[in-house]
Amino acid sequence: MLQLRPNCELCDRDLPPQSGDARICSYECTYCVECVETVLFNVCPTCGGGFVPRPIRPLKAWRPEKMLGLENHPASEKRVHSKYTRAEIDAHVARIRDIAPQDR
Repeated sequence: MLQLRPNCELCDRDLPPQSGDARICSYECTYCVECVETVLFNVCPTCGGGFVPRPIRPLKAWRPEKMLGLENHPASEKRVHSKYTRAEIDAHVARIRDIAPQDR
């Protein structure tokens, strides 16, 4: 199950679980759409993969026997920040941004 991290790992913008502006890589690194498009250029600073919109978890369990939804599986409250400096991120992105995610 996705952690649904609460913030952009670069600019620290709040990304609540219902936000349509959250983007994740296959390792769940989480960034806002603005950072993905204008700083990262669809390159994850950690793994080098691309990003997709983070799914929105339903607020409630629509099938109560399954115990799903945010009411049963809340989003993470632990804020996460990239361990890389902006200079390291910029160099990493510049090196591979012109390679399609499926070819990286």
